[in-house]
Amino acid sequence: MKTSIIIPSRLASSRLPEKALADIFGKSLIMRVYKQALKSKLADEVIIATDHAKIFDHVSALGAKVRMTSTDHISGTDRIAEVCSTLDSDIIINLQGDEPLINPIQIDDLISVMKEEHVQIGTQCRLIDDVDLLFDYNVVKVVRDFHNKALYFSRQALPAFRDIKYEQWYCKTNYYRHIGLYGYKRDVLMELTKLAPTPYELAESLEQLRWLQNGYTIHCHETTYDSVGVDTPDDLERVRDIVLRETFH
Repeated sequence: MKTSIIIPSRLASSRLPEKALADIFGKSLIMRVYKQALKSKLADEVIIATDHAKIFDHVSALGAKVRMTSTDHISGTDRIAEVCSTLDSDIIINLQGDEPLINPIQIDDLISVMKEEHVQIGTQCRLIDDVDLLFDYNVVKVVRDFHNKALYFSRQALPAFRDIKYEQWYCKTNYYRHIGLYGYKRDVLMELTKLAPTPYELAESLEQLRWLQNGYTIHCHETTYDSVGVDTPDDLERVRDIVLRETFH
């Protein structure tokens, strides 16, 4: 089964302008993501999908495979679907363009799941080991059935306990945060882009709820890997610190 990793990358970013091109010790953020993806042992190709000539020119000059896409896409899913429509791949991996420390083993773990015939959509989750994350609305939680299929994603802490205080929930069960790395069977991805927004999606601002409400299954497997997404200047400095420590370790 042919697998393509597609990395959506936009230039516009309200909290960190032009973050895709931010310098991390001589390499841009987007090229660090691309180089990590190239280390995957199971992917056949890696493609950057962008809507801006500045990113296109930058990465193509460095030898990256890149496609220009429409500027009208609302989500990264729509952006990678445009590229996907021109490919003959069986599996598409959506790797966020702001994950410069992504571990290639984590990518391959997802590809392995996607190679199973019955899997339509795949993603990952990680055990929450900090109580503050449990009640942080920026951290998306997921609950699953016994077969690793997602039942629901939420910004709220799930499951909720009826008869005990919030601060005691963390000690009563395991909670999992969603890791935003996605895999799709090609045909499924093309179907997803035709779906209209749904009430749960609009309430939680979570695109994956649109897929669940329309009856698609999302296999969500646990990972021990934890990457650092870059959304703010503080995130960028954190990544720089990690890279610096690893360089001189």
